[in-house]
Amino acid sequence: MATTTATHDAVQRELQERLKRVFNPRCVAVVGDKKVRNYGWLKSLKPFTGSLYSVQVDKQEIAGIEKLGITNVTDLAEIPEPVDFVVCAAPRHIALRIVRDCIAIDAGGVALFTSGFSEHGDDEGQQLEQELIQLARDALLPVIGPNCMGLHIPGLGIRFTIDQPVQTGGDVGFIAQSGTHGMNFSLVGAVHGIYCSKLVSFGNGAVLEAADYLQYFAQDDDTKVIGMYIEGARDGERFARVLRDVASRKPVVIWKGGQTDVGQRATLSHTASLTTSGRVWDALIKQAGAIPVDSLDEMVDVVKALRLVRPAAGQRIGLAAMTGGQSVVIADDFAKAGFDVPLLSDSSTARLSKFVNVIGGSYENPLDLVNTVLYDAAAVRRILDVLNDDPKLDAIAFEVSAYILHGRWAKDPALLDDLLGTLQAFAQDSQKPFIVIVYPGHVEAKAAEVRDALQARGVASYPTFERAASALAKTIRYHIQHAAP
Repeated sequence: MATTTATHDAVQRELQERLKRVFNPRCVAVVGDKKVRNYGWLKSLKPFTGSLYSVQVDKQEIAGIEKLGITNVTDLAEIPEPVDFVVCAAPRHIALRIVRDCIAIDAGGVALFTSGFSEHGDDEGQQLEQELIQLARDALLPVIGPNCMGLHIPGLGIRFTIDQPVQTGGDVGFIAQSGTHGMNFSLVGAVHGIYCSKLVSFGNGAVLEAADYLQYFAQDDDTKVIGMYIEGARDGERFARVLRDVASRKPVVIWKGGQTDVGQRATLSHTASLTTSGRVWDALIKQAGAIPVDSLDEMVDVVKALRLVRPAAGQRIGLAAMTGGQSVVIADDFAKAGFDVPLLSDSSTARLSKFVNVIGGSYENPLDLVNTVLYDAAAVRRILDVLNDDPKLDAIAFEVSAYILHGRWAKDPALLDDLLGTLQAFAQDSQKPFIVIVYPGHVEAKAAEVRDALQARGVASYPTFERAASALAKTIRYHIQHAAP
């Protein structure tokens, strides 16, 4: 048994080393793309900065491929340069032959878009997957999938859908057992200013699974934060061990699919993943020091906070809202997320009393500020400086009410520009975590515009108190847990 384990570990280490070539390709080949799919793979990969080839034997397809300006060959062996990454879009009965061809030409690795393996549930699919595993391990060939979308590397122009951003390399590595969730993270993340360093959709994970990609992203200098959507692990003990190690070095945010009985049943037909109860997974993630989330929105929220918000040493927060009712709700939502909302220090109260308009407002924590900051960006900065200097506070959250201010912004756009500049300057100057909640009310389009402008200025912003509180609480707990002794 010990010898078998040692051999398996040696294979994983070698595959890990070979992944470097796959994630940094100079030459990519797509096998089996067709007109019926609108040549989706080849069109998506046209921005690739290296050499791109098609491999297609059907003469009725070749003219359409060449019309795209892409060289077609009828065999991988005809490609006149080393092939670093292969996308296989051929049916399952041909896929293993393509894998053998990859081995024969010493390709860097292959992603099998092909489905119909163990997730299909039939004997033939399961047998094909076992043959695939043995073939790849014997040849030490990195195989991504099967039943996956493969790679998205924006900086190199690699993507699996034409909508994904290219030429905008980021610092977030994303590991997705689902192609849809991987695609959605890259698209929704881009709206929030979050771009991937590298993204992998790995489907069934027959040869390489989540732990392998975690290990790769841990040593990847371009990756600062790691996000993951996972449905299950073939080797749970190894996954837990690797996760503990990686989470101690970089933030890892995990969205676990299949948390309920019906969700676990669905994973069997999706990726044939081995699952355990949601409570076991939740405990594993927390014990490893990773950050659990329950949706795509929460994944984006937390990753945004990790990238844009300074670490904090505690959970005492100063809150500023624009009306009395909002000050009650913001206090409730942050308290529910685990924050303390203390009274301000006497010195802060004394400073605020000199300029905060208390008619219809308050300078307790949370602050109620509509009549003070309605027109005056300078007053906003004075308030934020008071909160920043208060020794009883570890972090600050500030509401901007689009539904109150949009009319004034429309009459005088300079008011909004001044406010954005003030919030940006404070976020840069303050040593405390700082986030903004742009509450939309009935003017969501304007609120989204303001949030986008803040994102562009490097300020983390959120649409609701609840989402802001949850994201900030989870990132602060992560920083506290992993703070140096």
